Amino acid sequence: MATTEPAETAAMRRAIELAARGLGHTSPNPVVGCVVLDADGRTAGEGWHRRAGGPHAEIHALRAAGERARGGTAVVTLEPCNHSGRTGPCAQALIDAGVARVVYAVSDPNPTATGGAVTLAEAGVDVEGGLLADEAAAVNEAWLTSVLRGRPFVLWKYAATLDGRIAAADGTSRWISSPESRADVHRLRARADAVIVGSGTARADDPQLGARVSGLTDDEVSQPLRVVVDSGASAVKPGARVLDGTAPTLIAVADDADTAHLEGLAPLVRLPRAAGGRGLHIPALLQALHERDVRSVLLEGGPTLAGAFLAARAVDKVVGYLAPVLLGAGPAAVGDAGITTIGQALRLDVTETARLGPDLRITAIPTRHTLHEEN
Repeated sequence: MATTEPAETAAMRRAIELAARGLGHTSPNPVVGCVVLDADGRTAGEGWHRRAGGPHAEIHALRAAGERARGGTAVVTLEPCNHSGRTGPCAQALIDAGVARVVYAVSDPNPTATGGAVTLAEAGVDVEGGLLADEAAAVNEAWLTSVLRGRPFVLWKYAATLDGRIAAADGTSRWISSPESRADVHRLRARADAVIVGSGTARADDPQLGARVSGLTDDEVSQPLRVVVDSGASAVKPGARVLDGTAPTLIAVADDADTAHLEGLAPLVRLPRAAGGRGLHIPALLQALHERDVRSVLLEGGPTLAGAFLAARAVDKVVGYLAPVLLGAGPAAVGDAGITTIGQALRLDVTETARLGPDLRITAIPTRHTLHEEN
């Protein structure tokens, strides 16, 4: 016989759904959802953090609830903030609204915002944390990674044949994946703060790297920062599609590269070369992006750049689109990642599989024992 889910748990599931609506719009802030229940446990108001600098989720939900919030319960995906930034502290707003109980999923690890639970408890509000914490953390994985590790969250996306080839032997690659898979990639771009490709991809494909999402207007889609890792400053030329002005662009070059021909084309960032002189130092690249308020990165580069990120232990999630195609020859999805024996293999846990048209999308994250500080 079916049982009814407790009201607070159902409200938290709804709050997590609401939080996800903010993906791609709130950076460098987290995505947050909130549901306010009245004193009888019925939904009185809902809200989510819609954009950086705008009202937080709790404020939207309290406004919707009005007087019904008094004596009720606020269910929120992240511990209410305790500081005044561009908006006031949500903990105090909940106290002022007369909320009797606050249930949150994930504690706020940001040292400038944490402490909201203590403030609420000291004001006599009943506070409970940890409800559906894993589910709420998953929707906020990019922001949590950026706070806890001091660098952007990195999602590596690739499309390949069943035998692991990303192009044919002659270099042709359009189209290995299906239209459904390519549309899904645009969804990932719209949720990312930055999209990164390397010089090989820039030369071979001249990608535009913008996000186009079916059913949404251009104004409704957030365009990511387009980053080209061009160590020798030789891949990006005037007229390249990544310079079309539809989204911001950043060219990352080695600190000793001659960039006279790039002046005025796009902003540049100079970075140290990786050990051995090949490519750029990946941790330095991620630090430079973090300083520019980039909290999530979609890595779309070819096998060389993917290998460099994996060697630096700087990949937090992998999304692979596998097409029912066989080539038998051609470049592999990933190049040298510094792995020489099976014992060094980067093991992954598959978290999701889905069919997209004829393709199979596999989502995976590094297993816990492979997670350690990057170089």
